Amino acid sequence: MSVASPVSDERLAPTREQLRNDVWLAAAMLVSAILSTWLGHVAQVWGDDPPHLGWGLLYCLVLTAPLALRRRVPEVALIAVAVVYFVGMSVHIPEMYVGSIALFIAMYSVGAWVADRRRAMIVRIVVIVGMFVWLLATMFQAASDQGGESAAEFSLFSPVAAMMMLQFLFNVVFFAGAFAFGERAFVGALSREELEQRTRELEREREITAAQAVALDRVRIARELHDVVAHHVSAMGVQAGAARTVLDRDPDAARRALTVVEESARASLAELRQLLETLRTPDAASPRDSTLRLDAIGELVRYAEENGMPTTFSVVGEPVAASEVAQVNLYRIAQEALTNARRHGGPDARADVRLRFDGDEIELEIANDGRVRFGAKPGLGLVGMNERAAASGGWLEAAPRPRGGFLVRARVPAGMRSAAPNERTVLA
Repeated sequence: MSVASPVSDERLAPTREQLRNDVWLAAAMLVSAILSTWLGHVAQVWGDDPPHLGWGLLYCLVLTAPLALRRRVPEVALIAVAVVYFVGMSVHIPEMYVGSIALFIAMYSVGAWVADRRRAMIVRIVVIVGMFVWLLATMFQAASDQGGESAAEFSLFSPVAAMMMLQFLFNVVFFAGAFAFGERAFVGALSREELEQRTRELEREREITAAQAVALDRVRIARELHDVVAHHVSAMGVQAGAARTVLDRDPDAARRALTVVEESARASLAELRQLLETLRTPDAASPRDSTLRLDAIGELVRYAEENGMPTTFSVVGEPVAASEVAQVNLYRIAQEALTNARRHGGPDARADVRLRFDGDEIELEIANDGRVRFGAKPGLGLVGMNERAAASGGWLEAAPRPRGGFLVRARVPAGMRSAAPNERTVLA
């Protein structure tokens, strides 16, 4: 079974620039090999009868050409360079250095660019073992050619043995270095790929987080606009209708109704202006800057009575300090519930608002005895109340009462809970 690498072949695919650089490397190695072969021929490194210089030029070309493909087919390039190097040294091509460098580069390329690590290991081990077998055979042949000399000259400290040991150690360091550098390059590629992947994941998470923040802001804006517009505009509609009805027979009543419409319009504009300023100024987005608190629920009750719906208000229990978020959300829930009662409960509807303090929890209950629309789909007002209760760590119940009318009950902790709220939402 092949050992797969975490880095795929696609990830290891060389770029055009890298392939172009490999061609330039092969060309530079070819020029160096030709120069080294010519100098070795002139210096007669293999004696007075070296091979023809044309064979040396062919050797240089075949030796360096595979390096141009060292990233595309690194295993083939290594095997080709190793075979050509073996043949060239066997026939005494007078080139002493570029061949070793080409072999080092080819072996490094296998370690750095082959995704299948088992195949890369096998190819390199085969080449290394073959080279050491050739080296040992050459050393044995050299020792056999010196068989007529005295035994002392072949001792451990003889010049011949020292030269053999020097060649052996040099080849150990040579192949170990090529092997180690290739492995380190591949591990570095893995680390870079992992870092790039994490960077991409972080970028995606940042985009998702930004999109979620925008969506949450849009929901918050829509909820605030709904609360402001629905509360005041519904009251303005009721008072305008009442003023139109009594305009001819009771001008004073019509004038009072129009006064309420005017006040509602001004209050609506004031709240809209405050909301827009909050949106324009990030520092003003904190709930602590809001004037909507539990103390202001009494004003909602008075406003409902002035708009023709008798409403009672009572506080049960010892008041406790509540978080700003809880106070704003409970105020908005009361505002929406009273608006719905006034809009849908009919002309004879009555409402009762109760604020209970139960230890570290606060319960708000708004009940009315008006008519109920059955079969209607829950509107945005009920959805917004549910979101506000959940945002405060509590729950909301909104459903018709058995004896008639509609009940909205919200219960939230005085402070924010870190755990998920206990969902207990019932929508009509």
